[in-house]
Amino acid sequence: MAKPIQSALIGQKFMGRAHSNAFGQVAKFFDLPRPPALHTVAARDGAELAAFAERWGWANHTTRWRDVAADPEIELVDVATPNHVHAEQSIALLEAGKHVACEKPLAGTLADARAMRAAAKRAAKKGRKTFVWFNYRRAPAIGLAYRLIREKRIGRVYHVRATYLQSWGGPGTPLVWRFQKKHAGSGAHGDLNAHIIDLARFLTGEEIVEIHGAVSRTFIQSRTIPGTRRKGRSDVDDAVLFLASFKGGAVASFEATRVAAPHQNANSIEINGEKGSLRFDFEDMNLLRFHDASDGDREGGWRRIMCTSAGNHPYAEAWWPDAHILGYEHGFTNMLADVCRVIARKKPELPIPDFEDAYQTQRVLEAALLSARNRTAVKLSEVR
Repeated sequence: MAKPIQSALIGQKFMGRAHSNAFGQVAKFFDLPRPPALHTVAARDGAELAAFAERWGWANHTTRWRDVAADPEIELVDVATPNHVHAEQSIALLEAGKHVACEKPLAGTLADARAMRAAAKRAAKKGRKTFVWFNYRRAPAIGLAYRLIREKRIGRVYHVRATYLQSWGGPGTPLVWRFQKKHAGSGAHGDLNAHIIDLARFLTGEEIVEIHGAVSRTFIQSRTIPGTRRKGRSDVDDAVLFLASFKGGAVASFEATRVAAPHQNANSIEINGEKGSLRFDFEDMNLLRFHDASDGDREGGWRRIMCTSAGNHPYAEAWWPDAHILGYEHGFTNMLADVCRVIARKKPELPIPDFEDAYQTQRVLEAALLSARNRTAVKLSEVR
C-alpha cells in the first residue's frame, strides 16, 4: 500500500471547510499514488476546534500552528488563513521542510508574495513543492478550454473579457477581515480579480505586460464591527476594473466587485480568437461555450458543451455518469488530487500553480492598484 501523505490544515472557517472536504473525499474518488492522511488541524478558536476536527476527520488538533511546523511526521501543510499571515506561516513551514499549499491570493502585499516566492525557490532545491488554491482551474470546462486553446482551435487570441461579480458586500455586511486592508491587502481586487487574472494567464499561456488604466472604488466606507453596535472603517476596494495587454498582443478587460446585485458568484471569462471563441461562467460551471469560426455565418454560433464525459473532459472520469453535474467543492478535490500526484512525482492532470506562478498574478494585482492610484498606465516590467 502506498505511503500516505501526512497532511495538516491551518484554518477552520470557510476555506478550512472546503479544503477539509477535499482531503476527506479525494482518495475515495481518485486512484492516487500517495493519498493524503488527515493528521492535524490548527486554528485559533480552541472552543470550536475539537468539534471541527471530529466533524471533518482530522486525527489531531492544536491552537498553535507552529506545532505543525515542528512535527516531523507531517509532510504537507495547507494554509487556509487570512492573507496577512500567509507569508509568515508559509515561509516557516517551507523552512521546516514541508510541502505547502496556500490559499489565494498568494499574499496581502507584493512584498510578502516576493518573500514567499524566494522561500519557495530555496525549498525547491531540497525537493519541497508549493501550490496555490486557484481552484477554478480545476473545473472540467476550464480544462477543456485549456486543451482547445493548446490545440489551436481558436487560433491567435485577440481579446480576453473577464468578470467576477458578487453581491454579498453591501452596506449590511459587517466589518469582517476581508474589509480590512491590514488583514486582506485589498478587497474585491485580491479576492476576485486574482481568480480571473489567473484564469486568463492559465488559459492563454501568456503573461500580461501592461495595465492601460484602472479604477478602484470603496462605496461602503463604514461597516458594523461584528458583535457590537459600533462602526469601523472599511479601507479596501469594493470594485476594481482595469484594461490590459498580453505579450502576444491580445487586449483584455477585468472587472471584480462585491456589490453587483443580483450576481452571486458570477466568475466568467470569454476569449475571442482568429479561429473561434470560448466562454465560461462558473454559475453554469459544467458548461463550456465554444464557437468555431469555420462553421461560417450560416451555421455558426455558440456550441453548448456539457463537460462531464469521462475520457473527454479533465477529471470527469473520477466522478459521475454524463451530465450528473459537479459543484463548487469538486474543484478543490480535483486540485488536491493533482497536489498528491505532484508530491508523488507524477504528472498532474492540468498544470498546477506554485508560488512562482501565483507571484506573477500578484504582480498584475499590484500593477492595477498602482494604475488606479496614479491614474496612469503601468508596465509590468516596472513591478517586481
